[in-house]
Amino acid sequence: MKLTAEQRIERAHVKLMQSKNFCYFAGVFMIGKVDVSDTLKTASTNGRDVSYGREFVDILSDKQLAFLVIHEAMHKAYRHLTVWQKIAKENRQLANAAMDYVINLQIRDADPHEEEVAMPRKPDGELLGLYDDKYRGLDTHQVYILLKEEGGGGGGTGGDDDGDGNGSEQGNGLGGGGSGQSDEASDGLDEHDWDGAESIDGEAKEELEREIDSALREGSILAGKMKGNVPREINDLLHPKVDWKEALRDFIKVATRGGDQSTWRRPNRRFLANGIIMPSTESYRAETFVLGVDTSGSIGGAELTAFLSEVKSICEEVTPQKLELLYWDTHVAGRETYVGAEMETLVDSTKPKGGGGTTPGCVPKYIIEHRIEPQCTIMLTDGYFFGGGCGDWGGVNSPVLWCVKGNKEFVPTHGQAVLVEGL
Repeated sequence: MKLTAEQRIERAHVKLMQSKNFCYFAGVFMIGKVDVSDTLKTASTNGRDVSYGREFVDILSDKQLAFLVIHEAMHKAYRHLTVWQKIAKENRQLANAAMDYVINLQIRDADPHEEEVAMPRKPDGELLGLYDDKYRGLDTHQVYILLKEEGGGGGGTGGDDDGDGNGSEQGNGLGGGGSGQSDEASDGLDEHDWDGAESIDGEAKEELEREIDSALREGSILAGKMKGNVPREINDLLHPKVDWKEALRDFIKVATRGGDQSTWRRPNRRFLANGIIMPSTESYRAETFVLGVDTSGSIGGAELTAFLSEVKSICEEVTPQKLELLYWDTHVAGRETYVGAEMETLVDSTKPKGGGGTTPGCVPKYIIEHRIEPQCTIMLTDGYFFGGGCGDWGGVNSPVLWCVKGNKEFVPTHGQAVLVEGL
């Protein structure tokens, strides 16, 4: 009995979930909707949902269909239709091609002998899609620039045709000049729904980000259990390289940003003389933020000095009214309060306390019990805790940034994390 396109796609999902080479995409397959279209020529994604053309699925072998399924999953995992919207607005044709060159290379490198997936081919054996060894190791933007320099990225055919992925075999090129604005490259493996991606609103987009991140983390764990390898590109997604100083600065500035707000409680005096009642303006500025430092032994003196120096520099820009510095291990062992100009002495006057165990939950508990009302909270730690996870932050009405030294695996249950390197 011949399987329908829907059944074949579902079967491809199951087989890939059981593959040590591709199981890290298991959760990504489950994100968004999957449907089969009677009008779509190939396949398409908006970064969340995936559609497959029925006739296209029917002409593909099982391995080729598996390749296509992974191809669409990688577009989603890499957030291609969000990250590269800027270059797509400049030239969709080249942006589409650049993305496909990158992921097609990665798929073939993961299974060079086509044991599980095979790049689709035309009846004459020519690759259906975009592939060129010269782009190996490059990201989408780098390939995009090269395609622009090449006047549109002409492809060509020929080369090694035994499917082992080690030759210079190429799929069809773009079939147009570098200034073209057509939506898709000719003979491409799929289409990219840029308009659909742009229509996903802010809240839904944030939820999608969380779902993808969670799916990749779970997939990396599954790959470890199956003794599979997680590609470097996926590891980079899970542990993005961010300048922690810039991240800390941006976090504090956004969280403590002052602003002016209108109020009718006090009429504006400038208009009262003319018998006109208008609202006056109240100014809100940075008030209090909490800095919680793990003193269980993971943060040394020189590292603490470097971190506090950065905090002090940011305070000079933001000028908060108060900084509450909490030293903690299994409990808050020391509290130092700096008000106004006292923050200039932060680095020289501080006296760290504590040194045994690591229970971060003591910090939100302390904040609540002592009725501290921070606009933001920063936790400096190595992220290795003795039970209890990150603690209960539900009663702390402020954003939390975890500045984590050296622990790439740390994922907070509340707030966001940035990896601190170079202290």
